[in-house]
Amino acid sequence: MLHRHEYKNLVWIDFECPTLEEVRRVANEFGINPSVADELLSPTLRPHTERYDEYLYLVLHFPTLQHPAHTAVAPEHEVDFIIGKNFIITTRYEELTTFVEFRKVFEVNSSLDEGHISENAFDIFLLLTKRLYRIVDVDIDKIRDTLEYIEKEIFEGREREMVEALSRAGRDILNIKQGLDPHQDILSSLNELTVELAGKEYASQIHSIENMYYRSRKHTTRIWQTMVELRETNNSLLSTKQNEVMKIFTILAFVTFPLSLVASIFGMNTINTPFVGSNYDFWIVIGLMACATFFMFLFFRHKRWL
Repeated sequence: MLHRHEYKNLVWIDFECPTLEEVRRVANEFGINPSVADELLSPTLRPHTERYDEYLYLVLHFPTLQHPAHTAVAPEHEVDFIIGKNFIITTRYEELTTFVEFRKVFEVNSSLDEGHISENAFDIFLLLTKRLYRIVDVDIDKIRDTLEYIEKEIFEGREREMVEALSRAGRDILNIKQGLDPHQDILSSLNELTVELAGKEYASQIHSIENMYYRSRKHTTRIWQTMVELRETNNSLLSTKQNEVMKIFTILAFVTFPLSLVASIFGMNTINTPFVGSNYDFWIVIGLMACATFFMFLFFRHKRWL
C-alpha cells in the first residue's frame, strides 16, 4: 500500500508492505538505485545505513513487546528511510500506529499551511524517529510497572507464581536490549552522513536522537539489573521455603524412627518380651513412645532445630 503526501516542495511516500509495481514506480520517479528498491520489497535482516549521491538509505529495527504466537523470533518493527533533499520515502511491513497518526497530522498541517510542518525531508525523518523511540520508552515503562508488580507479589508470599513472570520480563528486556544494540553504530555513522548531505545545522538534531537512544539504553540496563535482583531474591526465598520444608520432614523422620523401632521391638513374637502380657501393657508401651518423643523434642529445641 502506498500513501503519498505533498507539502510545498516536499514529497513523502509512505509504503506499507509495498508491491513490486509500487516500488518500481517510485524508484523511477526519484532515481532510487535498483538494489535499494529491491530491499524495500521485503524486510532486511540487519540495520544499516548507506550514502548515495542524492539521498541517504537507512534501515532501523525498533523492538516491541508484541510477541507473535507463530514465531519465536524477537519481535521488532523495521522501518526503512530514503531521505533526499526534497523527498522522503518510508517503508514498513506492518501497520504502525505512529505512522497513521503522523500522516493525519501531516495532512492537517499541509491543508492549513500554518507552518507547523517543515518542508525539509530530514525534519520529517527526525520527527518520525523521535516518535518511534518514544514508543520504545513506553514499552520500557510497561516492563518497569510489571517488575514493581512482581516485587509486590514476591514479598506477599507468591514466589512460585512469579518464577514464570520473571522469565517473561527477562525475555522482554533482552529483546529490547538486542533490538537497540545496533542503533549505536547506525546513529554514529548517520551523524557524519547527515552533515555531508543536509549540512551542519542538522548535526545537533542527530545528537538529540542519539540522546534518546542512550536514554533508552540506560533505562533498559537499569530495569535489567532490577530484574536480576528480583530473580535472585525470589530464588533465595524459594530456597528458604524449600529448606524449611525439608527440615520439617527430616525432624519428622527422626521422631518417627525411634517410635517405629519401639513398636517393632514390642511387636516381636517372643515369649519374654518386657511388659507384654502384664496389666496395662499397651499403655506402658504408649508411655515409652511418648517419653521418647518428648525427649527428642527437647533435644531438637536444645540444638535450635525447632
